Amino acid sequence: MKAKSIKGKSIEIIKEELENSMADGFRPTLAIVFISVKQNREVVCHLLNQKDIQIFGVTTAGEFIDGDIEKESIAMMLLDMNPAYFKIAFVETSKQVAFDDAKKLGVTGKKIFTNPAFIICTGGIDLGGEQVVEGITQSGGTINGEVTLFGAKAGDDLALEATYVFTNNKNSANALLALIVNEDKIDVRGIATCGWNAIGTTKTVTKSEDNIIYTIDDKPALDMLMSFLGVDIKQEGDKEIVTFLSSWYYPLQMERENAEPVIRTAMFANKENRSLICSGNVPLGSKIKFALPPDFDSMDKVVADCKTIKNNEHQQADALIMFSCVSRYLSFGIAMREEIDGVQNIWNAPMVGFFTYGEFGKSKTGRNEYHNNACCLVTLKEM
Repeated sequence: MKAKSIKGKSIEIIKEELENSMADGFRPTLAIVFISVKQNREVVCHLLNQKDIQIFGVTTAGEFIDGDIEKESIAMMLLDMNPAYFKIAFVETSKQVAFDDAKKLGVTGKKIFTNPAFIICTGGIDLGGEQVVEGITQSGGTINGEVTLFGAKAGDDLALEATYVFTNNKNSANALLALIVNEDKIDVRGIATCGWNAIGTTKTVTKSEDNIIYTIDDKPALDMLMSFLGVDIKQEGDKEIVTFLSSWYYPLQMERENAEPVIRTAMFANKENRSLICSGNVPLGSKIKFALPPDFDSMDKVVADCKTIKNNEHQQADALIMFSCVSRYLSFGIAMREEIDGVQNIWNAPMVGFFTYGEFGKSKTGRNEYHNNACCLVTLKEM
C-alpha cells in the first residue's frame, strides 16, 4: 500500500498537489482529510469525488503532515488501499443515543470483516467520548473489549461552536464517522499517551452528573479550579456558560483502581451554578488531582511510548495518523514539531494529523479509553 500526504491553505493549492501526487500513476482510493472549518469542505469533496476517491473527513483545531504544522488549512493523506479492505460508515447521532449508535456501528463492522479495526472521528461539541468507546467495545463479536479502536473528536479552530465529520456526500455536526479496516489484510496498531503531571493533594468529586462537576470537596468546582489557577473566567457578555481556555493547560487527573489515571479537561464553565463542564465524564466520588502542563521531557516519553508498538527495528509502516489534543499545542506551541518529528522518525513513513478536542485509543495497558490531552498514534501496514 502506498501513501502520500499533501497540504495547502487553499483549494487551488490542494488541487495542484493532488494532480502532482497522481502524475506518476499513483491512484488513491481513500483520502483522510483533516480540514479547518474555515475551508470549503464541499469543494474539497467535489474535487475528490471527481477522482473517485472515498473520503474520511474531519474538521480540526490545527493540521499537519509530517512535522509541518498549519492553521486554517487542509491536510490530506492519500492511500491506494484496496477498496475490498475498508469500508467508510457515517451515522447521524446525538448525545442521548451515541452509545446505542456506536454499538450498532461495532456490530456493522463485525458483519463486514471477521477482524475489524475502527478509526473513529466524531462531530459534535457535546457528544460523549465514553459512549462511543463503550458502544463499540461492547458490540457483538469482540472478546473482552479487545477491539482495535483509535480516533478523535473533531475541532473547530477553538471556536467551540460546531465540529464536523464528513464523507463523499454526507456532512454533519452530530455524527460518527468510521473507517472500518480489515485487520486480516491491513495491520492497524497504535497507542494513546499523555505526559501531564498531577500535583497537590487528592480531592473528591462530591457532586457530578455525566461530564458536569458541581462540587469538589463540597466546594463549587469552578471556584476550586479558579483558586488553583489564580485566574478568573473569560467574560462573554451575559452568557451563563462560557469557554474556559485557561483550564485546558491545567486539566484534572482522575485516579482509578486497577487502571492508569485519565485526564479530563474543563472546556466550559457555568458562571451561575459555578460548575465545570468537562470533555468527558467524571463520576460522583471520583478522586482527582489538578495537573500541570508537561515539561519538554514528556515529548521524549510520548516518542518512547509510541516506539513500544513497533515489534522490532526493521518493522515498517505504510502510513501514520496522529490525533493530538489541542491542549498539547497550546502548551508547547511550535515545539510540538519536535514531538511529531520524533514519532515519525520511528517509522519514517508519510504522516497526517490534526489537533483534536479528545482522543480515542488504547493506553499502555491495552485498554480502550476516551482521553483528553493525549497524543494518539495509529500505524497502517498492508500485510
